[in-house]
Amino acid sequence: MAKQPPKPKSKKPRATAPFPTREQIVEFIGAHPGQAGKREVARAFGITGGARIALKALLKSLSDDGLVEKKHRRLKRPDDLAEVSVLTISGRDADGEFVAEPAEWPPERGTPPKILIVAQRATPGPAPGVGDRVLARLTPGEAGGPVFSARVIKVLDRTPTAVVGVFRANPGGGGRIEPVDRKQKELSVEPDETKGAKDGDLVLVEVTPAGRFGLNRARIREIVGSMKSEKAVSLIAILEHGIPHVFPPDVLAEAEKARPASMAGRDDWRSLPLLTIDPPDAKDHDDAVHAEPDPDPDNRGGFLVTVAIADVATYVGPGSTLDREALKRGNSVYFPDRVVPMLPERISNDLCSLRESEDRPALAVRMVFSADGRKKNHRFARIMMRSGAKLSYRQAQDAFEGRSGELNQTVRDSLASLWTAYQCLKIGRDERAPLDLDLPERKVILKPDGAIDRIVGPERLEAHRLIEEFMIQANVAAAETLEARKSPLVYRIHDAPSLAKLEALRDFLASIEMNLPKAGNLRPSHFNRILERAKTSEHGPLLNEVVLRTQSQAEYHPENIGHFGLNLRRYAHFTSPIRRYADLIVHRALIRALGFG
Repeated sequence: MAKQPPKPKSKKPRATAPFPTREQIVEFIGAHPGQAGKREVARAFGITGGARIALKALLKSLSDDGLVEKKHRRLKRPDDLAEVSVLTISGRDADGEFVAEPAEWPPERGTPPKILIVAQRATPGPAPGVGDRVLARLTPGEAGGPVFSARVIKVLDRTPTAVVGVFRANPGGGGRIEPVDRKQKELSVEPDETKGAKDGDLVLVEVTPAGRFGLNRARIREIVGSMKSEKAVSLIAILEHGIPHVFPPDVLAEAEKARPASMAGRDDWRSLPLLTIDPPDAKDHDDAVHAEPDPDPDNRGGFLVTVAIADVATYVGPGSTLDREALKRGNSVYFPDRVVPMLPERISNDLCSLRESEDRPALAVRMVFSADGRKKNHRFARIMMRSGAKLSYRQAQDAFEGRSGELNQTVRDSLASLWTAYQCLKIGRDERAPLDLDLPERKVILKPDGAIDRIVGPERLEAHRLIEEFMIQANVAAAETLEARKSPLVYRIHDAPSLAKLEALRDFLASIEMNLPKAGNLRPSHFNRILERAKTSEHGPLLNEVVLRTQSQAEYHPENIGHFGLNLRRYAHFTSPIRRYADLIVHRALIRALGFG
């Protein structure tokens, strides 16, 4: 019997994935800008065989409708950024990392996306900074974070994207911008980009590069005032140097929510008559002082000196909105007609200002000095204090000289003890022999309209030197405490003058028949001998200026090399956290190291 041919096996129908909708494909392309082509879309949605023809038709339809565009076989939405894009570094995030945004972003597209700049090893060329334009390679960000992260390929030309200038109107509309920085080129403004600016207005503009020919164009971002006003000078300085001078609403809101500190975790020192001594026009008072004879019989003639500093760390927590803004500002900046503060007034002029007869939180150091001005020991405390009086330097000086005026007996006694303690500290200071430059301060007095009235030289009083010496000793105590606790800290360092500057000084001194020793390590005392001779020389003011210019620039640094000018081995700014972020870092380190909170 003939063998029957085998029956063909029945094939089980293969399951196919549902064909994606237009919206799903656009969403996928948006999640992989510049990375997805037709093959990647097909693989993602399981599209095989004849369905690829339908996918091709759908992608063409999306392209025709302007929903996607194709470049080098890669698909992206028109609003999406290219894999390699030009970005402007706009600031830092809470962790201190750079954040950027697209250099070109039309206003009609809404808020530009924030892009995290990924830290990487040093590359040739300049390091990027806030405000720089960079060429960067983008990758989609992680869930819950920025939309993109990017690695810098190259820092591009540093042509400013924002310029301060004077608007000059054209008769037919629009106008030109004359930058206040003469190194920058003139810019043109279209009629619809003037924002109502008038001829002569000081404006902040955004620069839009032109083609190969013609002026770069500018879009007026803000009208900041009139060049006819004397106050325009400080405005120009603020804008040109990119000094943040307007607090964002969320920063002000956080400051307003702050409430006075409680006694929890604090020692009660409100009965100690601490005094604030400041310039007469001071709006905030962040340090207070007190001194009394040491009752210890083993320290006859010695003194207990207390320095209390506003506890800013109580209100400005690490990573908070206030903290990020303070870090961005770094310091308060002072001009003749205004102050650009590091912290909002609610913090600096209210909650952290050591006002007379009001309870205020403070971080205090009590130091024990011998009769010859040597510090024997010290200890820190987190306290609640109540200032006994608000005094000006002139008032304190008058009291030191026996003219107490209407001051009450408690304040008089406190000032008398301060003065006697200062005489002890002066012995130690003279032995230490810090650099003793005599450079009179100049203060610009303005009229109500901002015009300069006069320039005066405020008198230099012993009351100034008293407060300075007390603050220096408190700063030394802070550095010593943190070193002893093995805590990282930010030092205030000052290097010795460079050899080149010393040689230039020697040449100058030789021209007026003076000399500077060549052998051995120079100390501040060597310069002081020159400055002492300068007091009776016709070249006195010039000599002080030249010696100052010979010195290195003081700076903040985590590595300690000492402070040459003060002739100190270790020094850390601790005494002004209201206006210096470095001081706030030291406060937080002390609080952490000493278990204060």
